[in-house]
Parts: sequence; C-alpha cells; structure tokens
Amino acid sequence: MAHPTHWKGKELPSVLRRLFEVPNGHTLAVAKQHGAYETISRTLFDKSQFELIELIKDSGLRGRGGAGFPTGMKWSFVPRGGKPVYLVINADEGEPGTFKDRLCLDKDPHLLIEGMIISGFALGVRTAYIYVRGEMLPMIRRLNVALREAYDAGMLGENIQGSGYSLDIYVHRGAGAYICGEETGLINSLEGFKGQPRLKPPFPAISGAFQCPTVVNNVETIMAVPYILKHGAKGYRQWGSEKSPGTKLFSISGDVKHPGVYEVPLAIPYMEFFEIAGGLEGELLGCIPGGSSAPVLTAEETQKATMDYESLASLKSMLGSGAVTPFNTTRDPALILESIARFYAHESCGQCTPCREGTGYVDRILRKVVRGQGRDGDIELIKDLADSYEWTTICAFAPGAAWPVQSFVTKFRKYFDTHIARNTKHTESRELEAVRPGAFW
Repeated sequence: MAHPTHWKGKELPSVLRRLFEVPNGHTLAVAKQHGAYETISRTLFDKSQFELIELIKDSGLRGRGGAGFPTGMKWSFVPRGGKPVYLVINADEGEPGTFKDRLCLDKDPHLLIEGMIISGFALGVRTAYIYVRGEMLPMIRRLNVALREAYDAGMLGENIQGSGYSLDIYVHRGAGAYICGEETGLINSLEGFKGQPRLKPPFPAISGAFQCPTVVNNVETIMAVPYILKHGAKGYRQWGSEKSPGTKLFSISGDVKHPGVYEVPLAIPYMEFFEIAGGLEGELLGCIPGGSSAPVLTAEETQKATMDYESLASLKSMLGSGAVTPFNTTRDPALILESIARFYAHESCGQCTPCREGTGYVDRILRKVVRGQGRDGDIELIKDLADSYEWTTICAFAPGAAWPVQSFVTKFRKYFDTHIARNTKHTESRELEAVRPGAFW
C-alpha cells in the first residue's frame, strides 16, 4: 500500500518523506539528490553546541521510542568537560505491533546517519553506536553499506567536511531480547554483559556506557533532527499540538484494510487515522493505541481519542511506540490478552522476583482460562498479581506487562467470564457447593 500524500484535500506533512517517496533512497547517490547531508555544512558547524540543544528544545521534539521524554531536555542533562560522551541509537525494536524503525533503516539509513552527526556535534560525541535488533539482518547489512558510503564521502571519520569535528559510528547487533530495548539493559548488552536493566540513579546521562555520560535515543527521534535544523523549530511545530508537536510514524495492524507504516501529524483523531489506513474492517470493539504495553481503549474511548501524549494520558493509556492495533467485534479480547501475557512472561529478564514470577503466573492462569479450565476468582487473581508487580521492579518492563492485564480484564470482563463459564466441571462443583454450604473442591 502506497503512503498517501494527501488527505481531505490537504497535503500530508512529511518530515521523513524519502522513506515513502524515493525509490533506492537507501543509496548515497539517490539520497543526496533528495537533500541528504545538506545540513552537514556551515548550517551545522557555525552553531554552538548549546544553540543546537536549545533549537531541539524549542522544537518540542519528544522521544519516539515510547516514553515521549523531551529530547532537548534529555540532551541538556549531559555534563561537559569531563569523561567522553557517547550517543547510542536504540534500534532494538521489539514491542509487538511496532515495525517503523526497521522501515527507517531499510529505506533511508543516511537520514539516520545525518541526524547522528548533528546530534553528536551538539553533544560533543566522538564515538556513537547503533544497537540493532539481531533478527533485522537485511537492515543491518543496509546500514553497514550506508556507513561505508558516508565514510568514503567524508561525512564520517576525522575532520568531517573540514570542520574539525570527528565522529565514528559502529553497528552493534543485539541478540533479540526485548528487554534490551530498555536503555540501561541495552547499555549492559553493548558493554558485553547480560542484557539486564540497571538501577537508576545514576542515569545514563551521567553514567551510562563504559561509566561515561551517554544519550540513548530512538531511531525515529534522531531522524527528525535534520528537518528541525533545516527548517527551524517553528517549521517543525507547524504540525501537531502545543505539547505534542510535529509528525510521527505509526505502525498500524489489526482490523484495517491497509496495515503498514504511516507518517501523520500528531494530535489527529484515531478514527481519522483509520481512514488514512483504508478504513476499519468490521465494527470496532477496541484498540491498542501505542504498542502491546499500552492500556487498551474501548471503542467509545477510541472514538474520542487523538493521537498525542496528552489525550491518551487523560484516558489512562499512552502513545508509546506508536503501534496501533484496532480490533473488531469478531475478536476475543481474552485471546488477545493471553497472547500478550505469554509474550511478557517469555521476555522477562528474570532479574526481579515480582516480574519473573508474576508475569509467569498470569500467563499460566490465562492459558487455563482460555482453554475453558478457569475458575471463579481467576480474573481477580491476575488483576491482583498485575497490581502487585506494576511498580515493584528495577525497570518499566513490569508496569508495561501489568497495564494490558489491568485494562483488558477491567474493560472487557464479560469475555473472560464467558471462558470461565465453559468450565463445566467447575460449574458442577459450584452447584454442589450451593447445596452443601462449606464444602470445597
């Protein structure tokens, strides 16, 4: 499905246009014909580091990996004049339903490299890393070719474009662990240790990779930086809302006619976005608005929600990684949650007991429920378990595993009760208990 360029008579904005509109845009020759590396000139090097950080602050760019933290503010935390500063790009895309970053690496790796040069100059970085999910082999190969082209063209290495600034970029292939998408788990893996999150503080901006100041940013975040440098903060803020400015890539799957990746302005209604993706198939029952860890929305909530951080926070959900999954009335929310719970039980790194044991316990109970072996009290039990491990661990994995459980069993309770009612043996036991008070089974 081709990415639409116009919607309701208006041209759709595009910060990342080469992803969708330029064939062979992954090659340096074609990318340069369409503006690649234009900012790696006096446009960049005549500015001070602090001017660049203020520019990113003024643009309102927020992290596109899930948390939505203001990028310029994150950069401003990095101390100067001491240890080396590292820039690490998080391309360990593992959130179920999310497939935007692999498109970026496949279609326009040079935009990422350009963004890293700008970001590296702003932060005083001499060495940067791209941590890529291990299964994304075609993207890793394409990225390595693009890096070699950039080195050969004098865009990387010593004394870039005669500016006096030098930057080396290395690709690090991960081993496919979802937990390495968490920034401190990623840093541990990058250093050669087990991919398990670290206690914070200290935060990576103070002590990250190799105990040095480190900035970890998502692929899409850094790819927006060249546009901001070229067009200014005001040019970027022409789309979106005051607190959620700009455009964003959204991965959409589920019950829509044209699943895929779309770039749209932030703050548009979800129902309008579904139309951009070809329209819904069937009658809407609910929607996962931002990746599997985002609390699910009912159809009514989805119809009034807009695609920005504030709207979803008001509905006690989140924009997350931008993975949108609407589902219709032919779907069973209990089966959806059972699949999500199985994923989180499998991907827990095992470091924290509440997460390691709690996610596995929830997974086992849900498997029994959907097989028709559930019992009264099972739904209350898994809700209580999720409440217990929500904020009792080192990293945000456990809350991300708890939120879908809490929201699905609360908003779609009748579907779970229907599965429990299928347990005829248990139904007979309840009838006997009603006849013989005090009896147990």
